[in-house]
Amino acid sequence: MNTQQAQQKLIDGNQRFVNNQTTRPEFAPQQDSVKPQMPFAIVLGCSDSRVPIETIFDQSFGDLFIIRIAGNIVAPSQIGSIEFAISMYQTPLVIVLGHTHCGAVSAAIDAHIQKNNISSGVHSITKRIQPVIDTLITDDYNHDSLVCQVADANIKQSVRQLQESSEIIRMAMTKNKLDIVGAKYILQTGEVTFFPA
Repeated sequence: MNTQQAQQKLIDGNQRFVNNQTTRPEFAPQQDSVKPQMPFAIVLGCSDSRVPIETIFDQSFGDLFIIRIAGNIVAPSQIGSIEFAISMYQTPLVIVLGHTHCGAVSAAIDAHIQKNNISSGVHSITKRIQPVIDTLITDDYNHDSLVCQVADANIKQSVRQLQESSEIIRMAMTKNKLDIVGAKYILQTGEVTFFPA
């Protein structure tokens, strides 16, 4: 499967989800062996409980290699997980999946304004979203509008960081064996919109 076919498979699955026509794969354990995984896409997504990634793309066991972290940020462990999947499974597509009404983005904005953080752990997430906020915030900002703008910009920032952060990722892209695409899940409609390359 090439990168375009992988993305189309996700688009088709999301359309089934939106139309309530999902295949709803059932767990069927095998007594003798476990099938090896061959994920056709890697998804770096937010941890938000309202974004069940396999479900919104209508995919089954072994189809997606999923890495979840609040704010769909890029940090060394996420890069390593993506490198692992590319090296082990030759997965042709990485999706950075953000979503509307992102709590991590909202928390990062609040931390920026109030100059505080809930904990050092939360700060390790919000500080990675901070550069995007710095470029977008104005004195007369509207919070909800800013969350939407920052969420989109944060997805694009994560795509760029992945493209630039790893020799394994760069080599796969240079050989046209990998593409990295940003996408946003719309909580109100269930639709996933893919960002242009």
